[in-house]
Amino acid sequence: MQTELFQAMAQSIIDGDSDAATDLAQQSIGQGIDPLEAINQGFVVGVNQVGDAFARGDAFLPELVMAGEAMKSAVSTLEPEMERRGTQRDVYGTVVLGTIEGDIHDIGKTLVGTMLSASGFKVHDLGVDVPIIDLIEKALEVKADIIGVSALLTTTMVRQRDVIEALEDMNLREKIKVMVGGAPVTREWVAEIGADGYSEDAIGAVQVAKQLLGGED
Repeated sequence: MQTELFQAMAQSIIDGDSDAATDLAQQSIGQGIDPLEAINQGFVVGVNQVGDAFARGDAFLPELVMAGEAMKSAVSTLEPEMERRGTQRDVYGTVVLGTIEGDIHDIGKTLVGTMLSASGFKVHDLGVDVPIIDLIEKALEVKADIIGVSALLTTTMVRQRDVIEALEDMNLREKIKVMVGGAPVTREWVAEIGADGYSEDAIGAVQVAKQLLGGED
């Protein structure tokens, strides 16, 4: 019975069906299933399948967005039960995200945040047009391991370098990793500014974040 429920949970994510994901999460609570089991053996399986399909080119951005939203719905439904039981998901690390000041592009950065959350990171998304000092102050406040900075314009991309320089000036560079992303960002740019990580898509960003924190090779 549980196996069928877990399969249905995974399928709800693959289908990007937030309503089904919420219903299945509620069913699992009603059946007394450990919410961590529901997440790890059910919903995360679906996230991983969509991620793999996206990496192969068999799934596309809208499907990834819908899968991320369905995962969010499932986890938010299960969170009160986790609190009641006193259980928590293992957290890989804490990430502060933002689109850099002067840039208001949102979807890629939001998707990265969703997929990081779905994969077990604690994410603080500060939105768009975020001043560098706000990113750093939030990172200090929440003891973040990583700052993720998105930019979709070549004119704002240069400010990714400013984030790294500001951390250096404040003697924080050793403590906080910096991931950068956005359409104009290249590996050459990442090497030039001395960022710690970069990915072309949200699934890749999760892998990079885990690698930076020693979670996966």
